[in-house]
Amino acid sequence: MQKNELTVKYGLVWDALDEAQRAEVMAMGEDYKAFMDASKTERVCADEIVRRAKEAGFVDLNTVTELKAGDKVYSLARGKNVTLAVIGKEEVAKGVNIVGSHIDSPRLDLKQNPLYEDGGMALIKTHYYGGVRKYQWVALPLALYGVVVLADGSMVNVSVGDDENDPVFYISDLLPHLAADQNKRTLAEGVAGEELNAIVGTLPMGEEKEEVRFKKNVLKMLNEKYGMVEEDFVSAELELVPAGKARDVGFDRGSIAAHGHDDRVCAYTSMQALFETTECEKTAVALFVDKEEVGSNGNTGMHSRYFANVIGTMIELQRGTCNGFDIDRAMAKSALLSSDVAAAFDPNYPSVADPRNTSYLGKGVTIVKYTGSRGKGGCNDANAEFVGKVRKIMNDAGVIWQTSELGKVDQGGGGTIAFILANADMDVVDIGVPVLSMHAPFEVISKADLYMTAKAYKAFYLSK
Repeated sequence: MQKNELTVKYGLVWDALDEAQRAEVMAMGEDYKAFMDASKTERVCADEIVRRAKEAGFVDLNTVTELKAGDKVYSLARGKNVTLAVIGKEEVAKGVNIVGSHIDSPRLDLKQNPLYEDGGMALIKTHYYGGVRKYQWVALPLALYGVVVLADGSMVNVSVGDDENDPVFYISDLLPHLAADQNKRTLAEGVAGEELNAIVGTLPMGEEKEEVRFKKNVLKMLNEKYGMVEEDFVSAELELVPAGKARDVGFDRGSIAAHGHDDRVCAYTSMQALFETTECEKTAVALFVDKEEVGSNGNTGMHSRYFANVIGTMIELQRGTCNGFDIDRAMAKSALLSSDVAAAFDPNYPSVADPRNTSYLGKGVTIVKYTGSRGKGGCNDANAEFVGKVRKIMNDAGVIWQTSELGKVDQGGGGTIAFILANADMDVVDIGVPVLSMHAPFEVISKADLYMTAKAYKAFYLSK
């Protein structure tokens, strides 16, 4: 942000960067694309975070017997939740600085009994996850990721569609020549949830007199490759996501298109910022959780006791003992940047935004004081004192930032994990990367905002 005596002007990040910094921005963009290509679902994203953390010298929290300043530890839970921590000079019981993001993204989950055949094809039935616009998910190549727990209790990993030699999967749409009735539907009803059935096979098995030959052929291939039988779908977590790598956007390559910027762009920047944090007063924590897109419930969502248990473990390793009051007090003395994305101004659809209170691509990390919908329903409305503290941290560190709301007051709304940790008596505000086409199969972010967001998170980790 640029300021003078009386007024404020939110400027472009690019205008404030020298040639060396611009090179850093572009280099970070390349690393981020590699991260995104390895992080197409919450499970593989958690794996990639842990892999990178180990390379950076972090060790499993469950393997250590004590914690001292400068130690770097990680915790992985159920393959979907990760906590990274750089231990500060103050003990954990006195509070920590947290940057918390979610690593789940909108997608299509397979139903428990998904496989069937019809019309000379084998298909799989899906159940969309999160706030998707269903019409966007037809007529594009899809990849399949996930895990299957077999009858003997063993687990196999599935990843098909992103290697250049892999097949892809596909949900058909009506040709315009026969879409007269479909065209009468509203945009929201244009494609129904039960019409999101993906083609997984078109070759029959066995002789013509046999039944379900297309389905059996798919099952035969799944059995040969993974040891699966049809009943194993019941104990599987399989997700369809857009196939394809993250790509630069525009002649100037200043932006990136990828699946899952919401919210893995904030996961990446909080992770990178922590890797650059080697010494801090308060313990610095990067928190990555699941299930935000469907309400943060379940034992991998932010409503669970997962993070409280991690805090308790760290207190116990430092003090030798820990009780519930110690955890509650540590949480109350902590502060959180809820690192979730903001809705960037879209010049194709300007009417939904208040131009004075929206974020723009290339103008830096975005502070969102409150989310919610309409009358701030369901929001965390950050208090002025904490926003003032965060603002000072950003300005003192030379971070270029902007502010935003999620569209006009009566246009819609949304939420983050912010209110959940605020309910633990913690100071919380949302701050993250502006995104175009949020929740679409492919979203767009600016490399400049990526760079500035990492800088913002590092400044917060180092704050007292």
